Parts: sequence; C-alpha cells; structure tokens
Amino acid sequence: MTMKDDATRIIAPTRQSDRIEGVYFATIRAFEDERGRFMETFRREWFPGVDWDRIQCNRSDSKAGVLRGLHYHHHQIDYWYVPTGMVRVGMVDLRPNSPTYMATQTLEIGANNNVGVFIPIGVAHGFFALTDATLMYMVNNYYDGGKDENGVAWNDPHVRLDWGVTEPLLSPRDQKNRFMSEIPIEELPK
Repeated sequence: MTMKDDATRIIAPTRQSDRIEGVYFATIRAFEDERGRFMETFRREWFPGVDWDRIQCNRSDSKAGVLRGLHYHHHQIDYWYVPTGMVRVGMVDLRPNSPTYMATQTLEIGANNNVGVFIPIGVAHGFFALTDATLMYMVNNYYDGGKDENGVAWNDPHVRLDWGVTEPLLSPRDQKNRFMSEIPIEELPK
C-alpha cells in the first residue's frame, strides 16, 4: 500500500509485516533543507478501514534500559512513532483465530530507522529503550480508566520474544504482568 498526497508525491509507503498479520510499517520521509527538516508522521488514509474518530495522542519518555510492556487491548489500535532516540519494539500475536497466532516480531525504530508502526487489536506490544527515547503514539479510543489495559510478562517463556536484554527497568505495573498460562482465557484477545 502506498499513500499519495494531492500532488501525487508519495508521502508514506506502508507495508504489512511478513510475520504478524495486520501489523503495518509506514516509512516516514524527511524533507530537509538548511532550516531543518519536516516529516508527516501519521495520516488516517494510510490505514483505511480504521475508525479514527476518537483519536488520542500520547507521549512516553523513557530512559535507556527501560522496558514497557507487553500490553494488549480489546478495543484499541496503536500507532507508534519515535521522534528521538532508538527503541526495540517487541510484538506477539495473541489472537487465537489469526493465521499468525503466537508469531513474534522485534524491530528497532527511531533515529536510525524512521518508521511508524501500526499495531492492531489483540497484538501484544512493548518496547525496550536502547537510548533515552520519546515514543509518540496514537490510539483510536480514549483512555477508559484502565479497563482495556492488559499485560503479558515481557519474559514469558511461552511467548519467547527475543528482547536482547535480561534485566530491564520495569514499572510496578509491568512487573505484575502475568505469564499467558496464568491469564484466564476470557481476558485474552478473541
């Protein structure tokens, strides 16, 4: 999929992950001159078929060594972009009816890889800050007081996600994330 602006100039070619169905990557182009640079980092049209009527944009600043996740939602899509620093994104498909059920993927995004990541409902996601980093993320549903905030342990042996780290700095919330085998089936994605 490639999106174009009115002048038919390519703005952000998007491609689907070859590992997890429904995950997309948007290649962000920078337009630079002597004043600096400009980038369009998100456009609704890049992801047709998604209801973006209730957009909420959030910012997460993390120090190097912080791992956030794994989180998943039943009612919310995420779109991530890292304007400063570098992070290693980790994802696992928790949707039991997906052809890529339990498939995992990691990739590094940020300063050296200017990519946006579209994460569908039911795909658990997190990131490890390789440097001090800022993650900007959009969701297509407003925060609901935590009712749709779910987690899987970052080091779940059943998931086998290769973070390339053994002792990350975790929030108290993420320290409480359970292994999948401990999560009641009704709490997992459908």
